[in-house]
Amino acid sequence: MAVERSEGQEWNHIEGAVEAVLFRNEENGYTVLKLDCGEKGDVAVVGCMPGVTPGERLELEGTWGRHPSYGEQFKAEVVVRRLPEGERAIFEYLASGAVKGVRMGTARQIVDRFGEKALEIIENEPERLAEIRGITPKRARAIGEAFREQMGMRRLAEFLSEHRLPLAAAVPLYKRFGDVAVEVVRDNPYLLADRSLEVPFAQVDALAIELGVAGDDPQRVEAALQFELDHNANNGHVFLPREKLLAATAALIGVEGDCLDKGLEELIRRGEVVREDIAGVTACYPAELYEAECYVAMRLGEMCSAELRAPDDLDRLIGRIEKEQGIVYAEQQREAVELAASRQVMLLTGGPGTGKTTSLRGVLALFDRLGLETALAAPTGRAAKKLAETCGTEAATIHRLLCTQLDPFTGMLAFTKNQDEPLEADAVIVDETSMVDMSLMAALLAALRSDCRLVLVGDPDQLPSVGPGNVLDHLLRSGVVPSVRLTEIFRQARESAIVMNAHGVNEGKAPRLDNRSRDFFYLGRRDAARTAETVVELCQTRLPKNMGIPPEQIQVLSPTRRRGAGTAALNRALQDALNPPAEGKGERAFGQYIFREGDRVMQVKNNYDLFWEDPNTGERDMGVFNGDVGIIQEAGGGGVTVSFDGHLVVYPPELLGELEPAYAVTVHKAQGSEYRAVILALSDVPPSLLARGVLYTAITRARELFILVGSDELMAKMVANDRHTRRYSALRTRLLREMGAEA
Repeated sequence: MAVERSEGQEWNHIEGAVEAVLFRNEENGYTVLKLDCGEKGDVAVVGCMPGVTPGERLELEGTWGRHPSYGEQFKAEVVVRRLPEGERAIFEYLASGAVKGVRMGTARQIVDRFGEKALEIIENEPERLAEIRGITPKRARAIGEAFREQMGMRRLAEFLSEHRLPLAAAVPLYKRFGDVAVEVVRDNPYLLADRSLEVPFAQVDALAIELGVAGDDPQRVEAALQFELDHNANNGHVFLPREKLLAATAALIGVEGDCLDKGLEELIRRGEVVREDIAGVTACYPAELYEAECYVAMRLGEMCSAELRAPDDLDRLIGRIEKEQGIVYAEQQREAVELAASRQVMLLTGGPGTGKTTSLRGVLALFDRLGLETALAAPTGRAAKKLAETCGTEAATIHRLLCTQLDPFTGMLAFTKNQDEPLEADAVIVDETSMVDMSLMAALLAALRSDCRLVLVGDPDQLPSVGPGNVLDHLLRSGVVPSVRLTEIFRQARESAIVMNAHGVNEGKAPRLDNRSRDFFYLGRRDAARTAETVVELCQTRLPKNMGIPPEQIQVLSPTRRRGAGTAALNRALQDALNPPAEGKGERAFGQYIFREGDRVMQVKNNYDLFWEDPNTGERDMGVFNGDVGIIQEAGGGGVTVSFDGHLVVYPPELLGELEPAYAVTVHKAQGSEYRAVILALSDVPPSLLARGVLYTAITRARELFILVGSDELMAKMVANDRHTRRYSALRTRLLREMGAEA
């Protein structure tokens, strides 16, 4: 229930006693409370304040904001907690139920017996509580343990707050280390750099230096090396060459020399980093990515070597499928269906209009004829929905297929379906394989039975996965995975300027911008403000009025989040135009956003603990995934309710940070999705995003209409730039080794 903060708003200081806790999430400590500030009156306070209870005194630093429904609120960023002093305050504190096992009557007895030393006795000598009639030694110990746990959380939260570290880390740290969490962090502050805690490395490093850690301390050096590997994994790299890793780490923490070599050697000795000479470099891997890459190569190598006996009557089977589907396969399409009959793994690739959908339906129909139970999957919810519509049968996200869960101790991803409990499917078809990263591919392969078939479908010219690796590209370039690449553009597709311009861009040819086609248009605008204004006009009036396309079927894309025509600015403008505030329309402010009933929103991280429910069928399950797009059904005091294709998910206030407006999304976020109409805002784009793959991916998201608004000069630069950002991965080399071929 955070509130919108104006940029540059100054921090303020308030203090008072906690009068009431109105809401608390026990998992992450997010709290809403009423603070009695004496003469200043009661103040509503929101923020991460784990374990805070009525009767405590708080000193807070933060910012003021105004919630549209609940008025003025104070967003606490720094929290200093003071235990109550004096017999009356201590009694009120204990009587409030702050300590498990103590209520009003017991609180009165404890304070009458021990006076102002009551809290000290509970924490350090709880056995003395048994001196009070009605409190057994067992109950006394239980009260002491409950209070010590509370004090442990308090000390941890105070420690984090004192050093201006995210208080959200307190709960997972306490779960992991208990009462000694502060001591553990003091001993090695770089434990806070664990990716599951989401504490920025710069803040962790500043804390360590403040606590006296030397610049060349092994803890610091090893943590920096691990951070660089993790950071670059988020940028798509499975490994880093040793020299690049050492150079990046030296620049990060300002140290050089033997200490970096020694730190790397220690990480290798402990098995946290794996070093191997491969693909012409000395590669340094995070251990889990090394294992994933090796496993993918080994498993696919085994599957590539397996030849299956095709049915003797294969030609007759394919003929019956053609008759049922009312088509005659082109040569490449028939080749794809035949290959699926005789190989355990295959790749099916092609651009728009090349008959990939027809081929995929043919493969699925063949598997059905062979009596195989086939599972369909895709990396995102929208891609899975499109796949299901294409094939006329159920499809799931890969995460849902593998039964994703979160390890409560490590906070890391885990799958129920694996080598020990494989999928029951006889065949698995995966669409949009270009989006599948190394870790997810390893998890999928681990969940397949030894005889399970695998068909990987995708467009290699689209942008690569967000996560580490470029799996589809490496499999294709290896040349050892059985594959069919569809290249013939069919006559009907040739009538579409979207299809033809997409293929032209892929070949380095600029799209025709004469606006003579029925589905591809260009509106030249020379600055970001005019670009954004035109985008809003198209969504609000021009397309609905002139072409009968409602706003909900239009998706605005931009290569970038920032700048005047980036998704952040476009979302604000589009929300104001398409879903303005109105009487009776609920809304909820959070951070820089106002979430309003009717808004289109996107989930921006995987959350395996969120429940969803289908009100029509009563079906319930868990898991909402990065890239899922929905519509806000309700917004107000209890958070927001979002419908993801009919699956309702309730977001409490503390989870609103996982949602973003989705009237406009980046091209990367749109991967795997298809929209009736796409508008690409192309103005003031960073040079790093002026790439052919970005433009190609944007165009191929459109089904009926594509409009480019902005600069034709930027478009020309994108078409000309076919430089692919290199991703460090040795999957191709490993796969060739598995097959006994030369890299």
